[in-house]
Amino acid sequence: MLENCRNARERWGGVSELIDRWLKERQELLVHYCELSGESDFSQTEALREKFVRLCEVLVDYVSAGHFEIYEQLIQEAREFNDGGLELAAKLYPRIAETTETALNFNDRLDGNTLSESDVRALFDQLSELGEILESRFEMEDYLIEHLHNVHADKVMSSA
Repeated sequence: MLENCRNARERWGGVSELIDRWLKERQELLVHYCELSGESDFSQTEALREKFVRLCEVLVDYVSAGHFEIYEQLIQEAREFNDGGLELAAKLYPRIAETTETALNFNDRLDGNTLSESDVRALFDQLSELGEILESRFEMEDYLIEHLHNVHADKVMSSA
């Protein structure tokens, strides 16, 4: 996943400051995810709770930026160029929204509570599922950026 993030930044870096910032947030999310997924001592519940909280903060920021900033920009470009992008967005957006629901549900599991060792184990099981969901989401987001933004990048730059 981390390598795919680097590839996305290389392909789209500099095209849009907003997308660049968002991809940087994605990379930060992946760093926190990888740090946490490498843990094996579930008895350190408070330290792990702090790591889960930090992961969730970045996760919520990332999915929020996608929904309230990035997707709006991409849909606006699709409207402006009217070349089939709205249909693509209409097809992928509901699938991305499902991943948002999963991410927010994961975040809600912490809910400010202290965690027992069995709670931590359950979160680690869900962490694996979250990783799969995020990978799917990143692929869909990359596809949207590729087909709704990059395809118009020259036109956007020349009109600026």
